[in-house]
Amino acid sequence: MRRREFVSILGGVAALWPLVGIAQQRRVPTIGVLVVGSPGSEQFWQLFQKAMRGLGYVEGQSVRYEFRSDQGQGSRLPELAAELVRLKVDLIVTWFTPAAQAAKQATREIPIVMALAGDPLGTGLIESLNRPGGNVTGMAGVTAELAGKSVEVIRELLPSAHRVVALANAPDPFSKPFLEHIRLAGVATGMTIDAKMIRSAEDLEAAFSEMEKERPDAIIVQPSLPGKRSAELALRYRIPAVSAVRGFVDEGGLMSYAAAEADMYDQAAVYVDKILKGAKPADLPVQQPTKFVLIINMKTAKALGLIVTSAFLVRADEVIE
Repeated sequence: MRRREFVSILGGVAALWPLVGIAQQRRVPTIGVLVVGSPGSEQFWQLFQKAMRGLGYVEGQSVRYEFRSDQGQGSRLPELAAELVRLKVDLIVTWFTPAAQAAKQATREIPIVMALAGDPLGTGLIESLNRPGGNVTGMAGVTAELAGKSVEVIRELLPSAHRVVALANAPDPFSKPFLEHIRLAGVATGMTIDAKMIRSAEDLEAAFSEMEKERPDAIIVQPSLPGKRSAELALRYRIPAVSAVRGFVDEGGLMSYAAAEADMYDQAAVYVDKILKGAKPADLPVQQPTKFVLIINMKTAKALGLIVTSAFLVRADEVIE
């Protein structure tokens, strides 16, 4: 090889070195997102991406997402979580307890941020709120307490109510604290609480068929159940239905008493930002929501023939007409 050609090639390689360094510096992190396909999952996804953009993360430029939903089939979560692990994502964001459980079972190394998980301490996701330990941190929903609050809200709206059915998602480990708080609220308000464990779509249909004969005064739907179908069935059988997630009301449910979701997802994005910048999940205390909203769907209330007092409407944070 001639000296001139060698120098030319060497110069070209040298010119590439800074570009290689820049490419390495610009490595774009990939975030896996795993959700339960229930009411509010789409709103979570929209709000979370908005929060990330507010922190300077632009999809395709400074961050990539791998979004996975179980589409209402909880049995798919373990494989979806395993798929995200195989993709070697830098971090996994989860929405609802079953998704967080599946992610934790799939990996002990990849950081996991809970955008919303009911009672992560009681379900074994974390060791404590202040020192979560392991690879999981984020937002702990107080959905169990809110389920109990739903009993009180039902009593406010329907003073004559005396029997409430709680529809619990049997495969979801959160169903236990969910039912415990509803039963405690039932004792406090003097209402009878009947629990129905739902394991499949067929169970859900059968539960409403039974309620046509039993005629409860209201039902409380666990958020991880198929909300849209639950709302449709409740309207068909003319039973007031409440849940602790805002999306339930958007899909035709009567009421929801829930944490202000935008605030929670903003905080989840902050966790992601901190971890991508080097923080360890075990060192980031788990937070709980501090703001809650009562929402009522007046279109559904009218379809059910309910009389909603002006005092109750004033108390509501949002009225869907």
